[in-house]
Amino acid sequence: MANSKVTFFPVGEKNGGMTLLKLNDSDETTILIDCSIGDDPIAEHCDVNQELRDRLPTDSDGRPYVDAFILTHRHDDHLKGFTKHFHTGSLDDYDDDADELKIVIRELWSSHNFWKPSSKDYQLCSDAKAFNKEMKRRVELFKDGKEIQPEGDRAIIVGKDPDGKTDGLEDINYDIGDTFTRINNRYISSKLKGLILSPIEQQKDEDDECFTDKNRQSIVMQFNVIQGSQDNKLLMAADAECLVWETLWGEYEDDTGKLEYDILYAPHHCSWHALSYDSQSKDDDPKVCDDAKSALSQKKEGAVVVSQSRVIQDSDQDPPSVAAKEEYVDVVGEKQFYCTNEYPDEKKPEPLEFNLTGSGPQKKGIAEKPKLAVAASASAKEAYPHG
Repeated sequence: MANSKVTFFPVGEKNGGMTLLKLNDSDETTILIDCSIGDDPIAEHCDVNQELRDRLPTDSDGRPYVDAFILTHRHDDHLKGFTKHFHTGSLDDYDDDADELKIVIRELWSSHNFWKPSSKDYQLCSDAKAFNKEMKRRVELFKDGKEIQPEGDRAIIVGKDPDGKTDGLEDINYDIGDTFTRINNRYISSKLKGLILSPIEQQKDEDDECFTDKNRQSIVMQFNVIQGSQDNKLLMAADAECLVWETLWGEYEDDTGKLEYDILYAPHHCSWHALSYDSQSKDDDPKVCDDAKSALSQKKEGAVVVSQSRVIQDSDQDPPSVAAKEEYVDVVGEKQFYCTNEYPDEKKPEPLEFNLTGSGPQKKGIAEKPKLAVAASASAKEAYPHG
């Protein structure tokens, strides 16, 4: 593979999140950030499940896999299809005779919130419960064995648990502000350097309800994908809203390289609330928070913003917000803003893919192919090709 690649998938009539980063190291390391796989093709055209599988490697047993799956937060639009499409439990119980083979997660990443149970005030969808159960299984294996487990049983925890549950788990725990160069227990500093920016600590005067909100607890990361002397910077913003970006600007105003990007994942599906505390529906003249916009404006030359969202067309909807789109266009320019469900056409959306080259990100063209015909004829027992 000549270049590393990042792929943003369309998400359908409801917002969602799923991004695949595939590196060009010798192992072709794959990192999946969230998942959003529905049962139906998007716009009766794009089979996201098949598009993802076409880009995944397979192991010696023909099983599709990702080296790391990073869940940013526990809303169902970032976990859609998790139980159906991903294997959980021991690999000894993997079903090789299934009509469609499930995707193996070699290393599972989560904030420490996987210990937090579902409740009336913190409701979890069935996929979130399954994800939490799998994280707990893997962490318990580490505790019992006191060593990093084999592929398929590995876990990484992001953030320190306030109740001390991460004590003694330092080998599989990153704190906020940490950098990392290890994926699936392999050090790949020549290809990838990551920085964990959030979830930030509880702020002064921030109430508990706001702090524990799922969006507020989003994992935000900057990925620095290296090609030769070029740093391709991806700012993966999850669903973090205005308080996070205002706080990060206060933290890094004098160290803006940590917020810099070639590609910005527009936070919360291009929501107005990533840029403002004001309500578009309730306030007569909602104002942008200057510090939040500054945090989200640290573009490199030629940078793009990607809104992984439904079509941006209704001034009353949020997310995605037309007004938020206008703010990002103000930062990068009209031609440098992409909505996944509008690319290249809202009637025929396709995955939006960039090669991460020695000259920076370069948008890939689209190869014509009959999507649904491919999906219908594909056998789950076939080895999916490298993409």
